[in-house]
Amino acid sequence: MLTSTDTTMKAIRIHRSGGPEVLQYEEVPRPVAGPGEVLMRIYAAGMNAADWRARAGFPDVPEHLRPNLPKPSIPGSDASGIIEAVGPDVTEFQVGDAVFGMLRFPQTGRTYAEYTTAPMADLAPKPAGITHIQAAALPMAGLTVWQFLYQDLAAGQSVLINGAAGGVGHLAVQLAKLKGARVIAVASGRHEKFLLDLGCDQFIDYTTTSVEQAVREVDLVYDAAGGAGQDRLLSVLKRGGRLIPVNLGNASAERAAQMGVTVSTNHPRLHADRTQLLEIAGLIESERVRVAVETVFPLAEARQAHELVERQHVQGKIVLSVVE
Repeated sequence: MLTSTDTTMKAIRIHRSGGPEVLQYEEVPRPVAGPGEVLMRIYAAGMNAADWRARAGFPDVPEHLRPNLPKPSIPGSDASGIIEAVGPDVTEFQVGDAVFGMLRFPQTGRTYAEYTTAPMADLAPKPAGITHIQAAALPMAGLTVWQFLYQDLAAGQSVLINGAAGGVGHLAVQLAKLKGARVIAVASGRHEKFLLDLGCDQFIDYTTTSVEQAVREVDLVYDAAGGAGQDRLLSVLKRGGRLIPVNLGNASAERAAQMGVTVSTNHPRLHADRTQLLEIAGLIESERVRVAVETVFPLAEARQAHELVERQHVQGKIVLSVVE
């Protein structure tokens, strides 16, 4: 329990946009839960592509669409931990409950910290059968796959997953297989065994093989990698097929129309959903799906974690450990 003298905490803060060097480990005021909120003692914080895009000032987002994040800010959206205190009107949770969730997205959830406040609606009870590290790795990546791909996927369809080894991609491979889809995984060669072990039906090493020459007549392309070159992915689709970009896409709508395919640009904004989160966690708990964690860094080494992501494509997720 907190005492009246517990007024500060350690956190990572960003005072200006830039590279990993702008992440500062500092002592800051500890937040207080307001109405409808809980104070959460963070045990682990999941890292997502949204974190380093925000840190860099969203350079890949058109200026008029960029979120205006206040500075200084504490990054992070995903967390798992224990409720330390509850604010007014909170009835669903109590002190001592283990919880996890994606907090306040698309605004920062302030999870790179020892404590954060969290809206009740963004949290779910952490299943006892998974660790805080696993739980913190799940929310954003799992919900991204569930909401943008899994719900609309039908058994027997073929889906090509670009960026298949990453935090979103490796969950997409497994959830698509659970739906009965034929899965083609695209990643660099060092991830081949990993993705075959996860159940993909075909692996393509994009560093040695042209995807558009290796595959044809696919029902769906799920692009978890993003970046330039989405137009080339259109050519692997069958007429009536669909490209689903996880982030803002750069595929040509005109070319897509000429080829008789569509690019999903109007899917609902990623949002917290307790029921979906618990279903995903249940699949992890029952070992029908696994969340791969490449590396765990202590909170104080968040800068090194971001540097790792910028040096190489990670396999699965990176998680910050706050409580050992």
